[in-house]
Amino acid sequence: MVMALRPNRGGFARPFGAGWFIREYLLGHGPEGATPIDPERGAPQADINYEYKEALARATARERAEKIISRMVVSGADVTEEQAEKIRERELKKVSRKFTRMRYHSFLVYFGVIRRLGWVELTSESERSSIQDNYPDAPDRAYYRLTQAGRQAGDDLWSNPQYALYPENGRSHQSKQTGWPHRKVRTTK
Repeated sequence: MVMALRPNRGGFARPFGAGWFIREYLLGHGPEGATPIDPERGAPQADINYEYKEALARATARERAEKIISRMVVSGADVTEEQAEKIRERELKKVSRKFTRMRYHSFLVYFGVIRRLGWVELTSESERSSIQDNYPDAPDRAYYRLTQAGRQAGDDLWSNPQYALYPENGRSHQSKQTGWPHRKVRTTK
């Protein structure tokens, strides 16, 4: 049975989800142009988050560029490969790295859910972090890799790890509000 990896209401605002990206990245596949890693060595959370943001930016820029190019072609313009590449590069420069809802803290919370599920584990490798230059007692950068349970978890579970961790809550923990802003703003008269 094939299950769509998108919510029932509203669809995704992103080209792909964080769970899918984390799994593919830690498998060493280098999804969406990300730097491939050694799956046994793993990667630190900060590196995974950075690669996720950059992959989202590349995918978003590619989608925007494809829309522009298709409009140009429909209007009768001849688009060369060089022009298409310039459009893609221009759109990539326009994409803000803060355009997604998931900020670094949210990523850490999300990653914590995946850790509690036992889908990722710490490796024995760690390295000095840059913050230790100013604060020597700060922790090292820890590396994570997929566990066997993480490799075996299906797409339906990876698409919503919070539901996999707390199935008794049902899907009620998901946001009921879509769109922006999420709350009404009162204007003073």
